[in-house]
Amino acid sequence: MIVLVPAYEPDDRLVDLVRDLVATDPSLHLLVVDDGSGPAHRGVFDDTAALGAVVVRHETNRGKGRALKTGFHHAAALWPGEDVVCADSDGQHTPSDVLAVAGRVTASRTAMVLGARELTGPVPSRSKLGNGLTRRLFFLTTGIDLTDTQTGLRAYPAEMLGWLCEVEGERFEYELELLLRARDAGHAIVEVPISTVYHNGNASSHFRPVRDSARVYAPLLRFAASSALAAVIDYALLFLLHGLTGSLAVSVVGARATSAGVNYATNRRFVFRRDGPTSAPRYAALVAAILAANWALMHTFVVALGTGLLLAKLVTEGLLLFVSYAVQHRFVFARRPGTARPEPTTDAVTTASEETPASWQATDA
Repeated sequence: MIVLVPAYEPDDRLVDLVRDLVATDPSLHLLVVDDGSGPAHRGVFDDTAALGAVVVRHETNRGKGRALKTGFHHAAALWPGEDVVCADSDGQHTPSDVLAVAGRVTASRTAMVLGARELTGPVPSRSKLGNGLTRRLFFLTTGIDLTDTQTGLRAYPAEMLGWLCEVEGERFEYELELLLRARDAGHAIVEVPISTVYHNGNASSHFRPVRDSARVYAPLLRFAASSALAAVIDYALLFLLHGLTGSLAVSVVGARATSAGVNYATNRRFVFRRDGPTSAPRYAALVAAILAANWALMHTFVVALGTGLLLAKLVTEGLLLFVSYAVQHRFVFARRPGTARPEPTTDAVTTASEETPASWQATDA
């Protein structure tokens, strides 16, 4: 089993984690990725290497997602066929929890395993609110109910490493992308309860609430923007056609058909950024289903309940927004990446207490 720890400007808690893991299970392979922490933190990484860890170094900060991918590349080269468990460097993950998650992935062989925190007790407000919002949005868009979508303690079977290196994302958004794409790629997600540990209100976290939240929610934000554009077109045509024809059916159908064409083109190019020979007919089928649901809901609100046209439209679109995203993500624009063996990175320097293949030693370009 490989324990992979991405680290940016860590303190002695990284050394403590490595020391405790070595003491708990000497058979573990420890791999630490220094994500451009700089000379001021070199002593911390030297201490971890002295304890037996392999240390891989980015010359400049590349982000957590890139650090994890670099670690996966090196793990596959140094210890082929070994499963990988990822832990954070800030002391939030105890050795017993790391081993519990590692043991679960060994037993499952096919699923990614998440160490799920209950987030009860003295948890920083930004952590509790951020995870609560993300898990609800994740459930609405995927139908998968997870306890902790933002945990950094995760384990992956060796067979999954190729896919892990293909998923987009360089920074904090990468781990959410893995969850969003797991089902489409045929990977199950299971959770193992772990302790909730925070030090000094999580002050050492390098998560930037505004910028990194935007990255984490980027897929949903792009979809929301695309939907907003389509909605403007839809609303304008709805009222225009209703004023010209007086027919609710003609207005709903005409407005939706036009806005759907714009929405498909935008989602294909800017939101999901992938396409296939079946995306157009699948999208057409989705539009037909959404149109039927739209008409049924509009008729219920306007005719049966006497709701105003504008309010009925707002409520209907809100109800159907997440349904549309989930279907497009999982069905219309689904992508099933291969699981080819990852190739070596070319942006890291490796220092280790054991011999490292020469082809893996390179400097940042």
